[in-house]
Amino acid sequence: MNLTPEERQTGIANFNRVVGDNIQVTRRDFIQTGVLTGLAAGGSLGAFYFGYESTLGKPLRVAVLGTGDEGQVLIGACNPEFVEIVAIADVRPYNVHRAFHGDHYSDAALAARPGLMSVYGWKTEDEARKHVRVYGPYQELLENEKDNIDAVIIGLPLHLHAPAALAAMKSGKHVLCEKLMAQRVSQCKDMARFAKQAGLHLAVGHQRHYNILYENAADTIRRGLLGELHYIRAQWHRGNLPGNDSWSQPLPPGSKRDDVSGQRLIRELESYKRNLAEAEKAGRMKDAEKWAAMVAQKAAQIADKEIIEAAKEFGYEDKTLEAGDQKYFRPAIEELIRWRLWERTGGGLMAELGSHQLDAASIFIAAVHGGRKQLPLNVAAAGNRPIFPLDREVEDHVYCIIEFPLPGYDPNDPLGKLKKIGVQYASINGNGFGGYGEIVFGTKGTLILEREQEAMVYAGSDTSAAVGVSESKGGPTLDTQASGPAQTKSEGLGGMVTAEVSRGYKEEIEHWAWCIRKNPNASDPEIHPRCYPKVALGDAVIALTTNIAARQGMRIEFNPAWFDPDSDETPEGDKPQIPV
Repeated sequence: MNLTPEERQTGIANFNRVVGDNIQVTRRDFIQTGVLTGLAAGGSLGAFYFGYESTLGKPLRVAVLGTGDEGQVLIGACNPEFVEIVAIADVRPYNVHRAFHGDHYSDAALAARPGLMSVYGWKTEDEARKHVRVYGPYQELLENEKDNIDAVIIGLPLHLHAPAALAAMKSGKHVLCEKLMAQRVSQCKDMARFAKQAGLHLAVGHQRHYNILYENAADTIRRGLLGELHYIRAQWHRGNLPGNDSWSQPLPPGSKRDDVSGQRLIRELESYKRNLAEAEKAGRMKDAEKWAAMVAQKAAQIADKEIIEAAKEFGYEDKTLEAGDQKYFRPAIEELIRWRLWERTGGGLMAELGSHQLDAASIFIAAVHGGRKQLPLNVAAAGNRPIFPLDREVEDHVYCIIEFPLPGYDPNDPLGKLKKIGVQYASINGNGFGGYGEIVFGTKGTLILEREQEAMVYAGSDTSAAVGVSESKGGPTLDTQASGPAQTKSEGLGGMVTAEVSRGYKEEIEHWAWCIRKNPNASDPEIHPRCYPKVALGDAVIALTTNIAARQGMRIEFNPAWFDPDSDETPEGDKPQIPV
């Protein structure tokens, strides 16, 4: 959305008033139990919003399998009162270093990936290693730590989600697996079936289920404040270009003959060392600490050269891509480091990005059905690669339209079969204009969520009008005339809730740990993570079927059996291996 600063601030204030009214109407226990007082003192809202206790008593003993970018985000989101990380596994020296020290390449990276030492208060890596044992392949960790851990967090490349999750559950461990649930729907069903049969909690990291902005957005829709929903638009636009691509990380020196990224790493290390020496000479100790951390991190990134040959032992493969008279050689180490780019190891834009936002759309659509999850009806999609050369297999642009049923939908009625809502989604590279977020269109209001951090509400298309909530015969409604103490109070309450928005990682881990402690055998059907196997399976079916539609340039009708863990039907045609 191209909004002026004034329009944006108006929308945020409108959303805060709506949230404040939601709290007073639907969450009175917040006020009665003094939650807002605790929030003002620095407390967390996750437990109160998502129905778990704010303390666990005895932290869960957890191992982290895969400490790359996403694994480190999950480490950074761990609350020591809920989770004690006792072991990690990653085959890359660079990822092990960052797991302990955090990512110092930017302030934003360090905020998202602070490292184990920061999370648990250890002063040195040596001290940290007294508490956290380190392994290479995840299989070695599961073999050696099976008596020392209660559960695992999986942040491995997508093609390893199912094998690692099943191996962990076969060892009796609960699992929190990063999204997408798995690379194929049959694998998702195997994971769901085994978790059920073994009495284990399996959660999947679609963290918007634990984002308070999205929870309040769903409340807003559920109360009818937007009127009748009829359209949702979502996007994830990134400015990635050849030579500047977040998915094409530098390879260590010596990886392959024509790659220049390894030499760039060496030049950057020498530059960092000079900056460190200058800071030390000038007595700028704070700057010196920053440059020392970056020197150590860059050296660790270069140290990945130690596993160039071992990458094949870890299961990664050499491959030559061909298109006409063009050829591109990809060594095994490149498949490991740039795993998102390849069909064998990744799932492309829909798995990595689109699955999150279509999950959000499903949450919004469920809200108009009283919270009941709705299965999509069909998808039409296209995918292409106009930006990047022959250095990957996945698309750099994907766009789709997915239809879901609205209340009153009836496929056998001439008018009822038209009661559908369309979700339009685009994920592109080459231009980051508009960033990422979702826009929900209702007959009475518009809801905008951006970057999982900000939410705005407007009455219809009027982006300049302040709105509050008033009661009418038809229920609560957005009111451009609402004013006075009640609206001021609502805006204040809403502002407290939305002041420091968590993206949901912390809350999803806390709730998962609480479910394990409270319901260790997963026997109580009322106590489970919000993104439990059936929900995560649905997200995977949507993303993976959209990939099929995009690559074949066709419209696909969703088969309800694809969403049933107990059915052997899948969009790809292969069958689960674990019997019901």
